[in-house]
Amino acid sequence: MEFNSWQFILFLAVVMVFYHLTPTRGAKNTLLLFASYAFYAAWDWRFGTLILLSTVTDFFVGKRIYLSSSESTRRWWLVFSLVVNLSVLGFFKYFNFFMGSFLGTLHSLGLQVEPAYFNIILPIGISFYTFQTLSYTIDIYRRQLKPTSSFVNFALFVALFPQLIAGPIERARNILPQLQVDNIISKRHLWMGLQLIFWGLFKKVYVADNVALIVDQLFDSSAELSFGLAYLAVLGFAVQIYADFSAYSDIARGCAKIFGIDLMQNFRNPYLACSPQDFWRRWHISLSTWLRDYLYVPLGGNRGGQLFSYRNLLLTMILGGLWHGAAWNFVWWGIYHGALLAMHRYSASIFRIEVPRVLSIPIMFHLTLFGWLLFRCTRTVFVDGVPDDQSFEQIGEFLGAWSRGVGFDADLLTVAMQLALFAVPLFAFELLNAKHRLWHPLYFGSRVRSILISALLLFLIVRYGVQNADSFIYFQF
Repeated sequence: MEFNSWQFILFLAVVMVFYHLTPTRGAKNTLLLFASYAFYAAWDWRFGTLILLSTVTDFFVGKRIYLSSSESTRRWWLVFSLVVNLSVLGFFKYFNFFMGSFLGTLHSLGLQVEPAYFNIILPIGISFYTFQTLSYTIDIYRRQLKPTSSFVNFALFVALFPQLIAGPIERARNILPQLQVDNIISKRHLWMGLQLIFWGLFKKVYVADNVALIVDQLFDSSAELSFGLAYLAVLGFAVQIYADFSAYSDIARGCAKIFGIDLMQNFRNPYLACSPQDFWRRWHISLSTWLRDYLYVPLGGNRGGQLFSYRNLLLTMILGGLWHGAAWNFVWWGIYHGALLAMHRYSASIFRIEVPRVLSIPIMFHLTLFGWLLFRCTRTVFVDGVPDDQSFEQIGEFLGAWSRGVGFDADLLTVAMQLALFAVPLFAFELLNAKHRLWHPLYFGSRVRSILISALLLFLIVRYGVQNADSFIYFQF
C-alpha cells in the first residue's frame, strides 16, 4: 500500500474517521495498532511475525533490565536483545550478500563451488523498526528511560504505520509520552498534517518520479555518456533521492500529525550544508543521530585522541553505509563519508580557517554528488550463477566521461531543461521556507495564498505527475 496510491488515501481516511470517533486514549492507540499491522500486512502478512518478535522481545527485555539490580544480569539481557534483533536483520538482509561475496572470492581464485542461496525476501522496513526498538532497550540499560507498562503503547511505538516502512527512526522518549496523554487535535493539526501530506506527494509524484525516468535512462547508458550528461545524471540522482526520501518523511509526519503525534524532522535543507558534519546534521537526521548515540559514542567517540576518533568515524559510517543495503557500493559510500568527516575534522584542527559559505556550500555539494555516484552505481551480473558486482566498472565509466568530451549539444540542453523543470519548483519553495523560517513549506502568510499555491501544485501532480511509479527508494533498505 504505497503512500502515493488511492488505496492508501482511502485507508488513511477510514482510520482517521474512526480514530476521531473513538472516545479514549487507550482505545485510540489500540485502533492505531490494528491499523498499523493491517497496513504492514498489505505488503506481506507473514513478516508481521518479525515485527511482533522484536516487539515482544524488547518489551519484556526492557522490564528485565530495569528491574534487575545486577549489572551482569542487565548486560546479559541487553545482549539477548541485540542478538535476537540483529540476527533476524542479518539473516534476512545480509545472508545472501555475504555468501555471494565469499563465493565470488572463491570463484576469482579458480575454485568452483556450487552457489548456496536461500530465496530470501527482504522484509520491508526491517532496518528501520529494528533500530527503533533497539534504541528502547539500550536507553533503559543506560538508565535514560523507564520501560512502559503498556504493551499496546510499546507495540504502537514500534509499528506506527506512518513511519513504519522508512522512518524517521524515532526514540521511545519522544513517542511514548505522546501515546499516554489525551491529546486534543485541533483544526491547525489537521491543516498542517494535510499540507505536509500534500507537499510530500508533490515531491514524490511530480519531482522524484519524473526525475527518476531521466536518471535511470542516463545510468543505463553510462558507458556512452559525455561528461556533461554524466554530471547531469549524478545531479539528477541527487534531486531524485532527496525529493523521494524527504517526501516519505513529510507524508509520514503529516499522517502522524492528523492523529496528534509529532514525528521528528528528518531533513533540513541538506544541500545547503557547508561541511561533512553539517551535511549529516541535515540529511536523514534520525539515522545520523542514532548512529552517533548508539554506535559512535559506544565505540569511544572523541575519547582517546584524534586517531581513535577518526577510526570511530570510519567504522560508524561503514556500518551506516551497510545499513542502507547489502551491496559493496554502500560500503564504499560509507567509507567515503567517513573519510570526509575525518579529513574535515583534521583540516579544521590544523588550519582553523573559516571558509565563506558562498564557497563551502558548493564545495560540499559537489563532494556529496560524488558520494551519490558511489551510492547509485549498483550494477551486478551473474557469472556461472555467482553474482559479479560491477559497481566499480560503472563508476569508472562515469569518471571516464572526461575522455568523451564535455558534450555541449542538444541532448545536454534538453536534459538540463527537463531536470530544471522538476527541480526548480522544489528548491524554490524550500529556499523560501529556509530564508523566512516558515512553519510549513506551503504557508505564505495567509490560508488563501496557501490554497492557491496548493491548487497549482495539484495541477502539476495530476497533469504531469508519474502514475504507477516505483516504490520509494528507501523501501529497499
